Amino acid sequence: MSEILVSLSSYGAAEVRRHGQRWFAELALRAGADGVEVRGELLDDARADLPALRGLAAVYSSPEGLWAERGSFDAGALERGLDAAATLGAPRLKMSVGGWRPGIDVTPLARRLGDTPIELLIENDQTERAGTLPALAAFFVAMRAAGRPLAMTFDMGNWHWTGEDPLQAAAQLHAEVGYVHCKGVQRLPHQWIAVPLEASAMPWRTLLRALPADCPRAIEYPLQGDDLLAVTRRHVEALR
Repeated sequence: MSEILVSLSSYGAAEVRRHGQRWFAELALRAGADGVEVRGELLDDARADLPALRGLAAVYSSPEGLWAERGSFDAGALERGLDAAATLGAPRLKMSVGGWRPGIDVTPLARRLGDTPIELLIENDQTERAGTLPALAAFFVAMRAAGRPLAMTFDMGNWHWTGEDPLQAAAQLHAEVGYVHCKGVQRLPHQWIAVPLEASAMPWRTLLRALPADCPRAIEYPLQGDDLLAVTRRHVEALR
């Protein structure tokens, strides 16, 4: 049975900043989650906040990309992500490829990852360069050629932002998937929005069946209500 996690962004940026990520992490664990994903973009003071979350996080999510917009490897971004994950005691670090494109040397990343026990998971984000199927498939091929194959965070909803078919992505990238962001989507007149799976316009049950059954799954959609503990418990149990 896969681990069920809660991405702490699910509680809304304003509320998380108001109460702090530790408060929501403890709530998610009381609700039956196996762990949480700590969000770097919601840290007020990383040096103070990260140690307080130690032992609670299964994943650290960095808001930074591995390559800068012009294609240079951002070693500093990787080190900040690895340091944060190590401080948390989190076994996994989630990042996007950022400005990487086919032809750019991946050796610096492969070499650095040989010196860390932390697993790097590459997410399909909502950008054309770092979130489309051709870009990510090419990146995983490059990393395998460099002798350092990586797993990915498969965000079920983000494919819609880049105009991709998530079922096609699941079929092509199945072997790379090591973590799933469970996110429902609905289409408004000019944008996609994230919604709970039960309200999603996409065939999310079919998509989940097309993905590896044994990798961790995280709730990454709005968790709202007067009784957040009960709301979280219901969604954790439904996903499990």
